[in-house]
Amino acid sequence: MELKFNKDGLIPAIAQDYKTKEVLMLAYMNQEAFDLTVKTGKGTYYSRSRQSLWVKGETSGHFQYVKEIRYDCDCDTVLLLIDQVGAACHTGNRSCFYRKIEDFEPKE
Repeated sequence: MELKFNKDGLIPAIAQDYKTKEVLMLAYMNQEAFDLTVKTGKGTYYSRSRQSLWVKGETSGHFQYVKEIRYDCDCDTVLLLIDQVGAACHTGNRSCFYRKIEDFEPKE
């Protein structure tokens, strides 16, 4: 398996609770962040705004312990099944996906 990083050297990484399957966040990894995640077992990402690596929980204590790593059929997205300590979202919410479009009506 060879992961396909985009032209900026990044790959989307979805963090999902390994027990509940709740999607917690989307971040990006470069090769170094991916390699460190594999080596340490902690969710490590690349901050596009700071242009540097960051270990989730480094400052907040809300670490992500990786239980499994999967990749999609095109090898251009990774899925981290994690044990999340505390909140995944920088807002303090458990998931970054805590809001919904209220006036959306599913079509039959």
